[in-house]
Amino acid sequence: MTENIFTVTLYTRENCKLCDEVKKNLESLQEKFPHRLVEINIDTDSALREKYDEQIPVVDIGPYQLKAPITKQSLEMSLGAARDRRGQLQQVGGAAYQERLRQGQTLSRSDNIYFWISKHYLAVLNVLMFLYVGLPFAAPTLMKLGADIPARVIYTMYSPLCHQFAFRSFFLFGEQPYYPITEAGVAGVQTFEQISGHTGFGDPYSISRLYARQYIGNPTVGYKVAFCERDVAIYASILLFGLIFALTGRRIKPLHWMLWGLIGIVPMAIDGFWQLFSEFNWPWLMAYLPYHESTPFQRVLTGFLFGFATAWFAYPAIEESMKETREFFVKKFAVVLPA
Repeated sequence: MTENIFTVTLYTRENCKLCDEVKKNLESLQEKFPHRLVEINIDTDSALREKYDEQIPVVDIGPYQLKAPITKQSLEMSLGAARDRRGQLQQVGGAAYQERLRQGQTLSRSDNIYFWISKHYLAVLNVLMFLYVGLPFAAPTLMKLGADIPARVIYTMYSPLCHQFAFRSFFLFGEQPYYPITEAGVAGVQTFEQISGHTGFGDPYSISRLYARQYIGNPTVGYKVAFCERDVAIYASILLFGLIFALTGRRIKPLHWMLWGLIGIVPMAIDGFWQLFSEFNWPWLMAYLPYHESTPFQRVLTGFLFGFATAWFAYPAIEESMKETREFFVKKFAVVLPA
């Protein structure tokens, strides 16, 4: 490719008469403005189809983009402007500009990796989230099967990520799905004090809290999940939204940031911080804010709202960014690897 020839990209689809007219006009201008025409079928990529479905033909000439109706005169003006702009850049850009040109005309391994990620990022996130929230459930399952060592490896792996208090965690294979402390006020269940024989949970420096963190369970009460109830709800709801987002073709619009704060952050902040401040057992604060130990239902509800709202806020925004990345690489691949 010589320096005087640049690339013109035509976004098209099959049986597009207007696209054929644009191609004829470009061909008639080839002698005056030498260029290389690259055609991209928008129906080969969902992001391109969504963006250009009602607009084709669309023509990219350097930094200029033309949309239907496209006349021969508008093509000629854009080709001339693009040629003049390239000439100016060649004069002032020097080696840096030539390097950018070279990068635009070659494919690297990182290009292929970034393009793959832009197409499959959601599947990757869903698989990672499934493993992240699934492994904590593998720990009690392995304990039940007698595989203590790999189970304890999982508990240890997740210990920096979660407090793992047994009285705020789910249990599998036991008499109850949870064993809250007495202060939670959950009726009709055995408390953690009853099954463990330990008390003193109102004191944050009590050995009982360290014991509750280390407590895994036994064949009678079951074995605790390596994540607390709230964390299970947070990451499970993120996974749930990711699956819904995939099944709907990634077309869900992002949640407004105000709704994200109202639905996701506020309930968990109230429940979580109220519980946290209660643990300090400050008399002056107790006069204004009564003691609060969150129940399993409250932890699951607030965790679910936070995780689902956060994913709803973030995933559509990630998709918009990935759409731009996919379009960039579809165009680059078409230029570097012509059909």
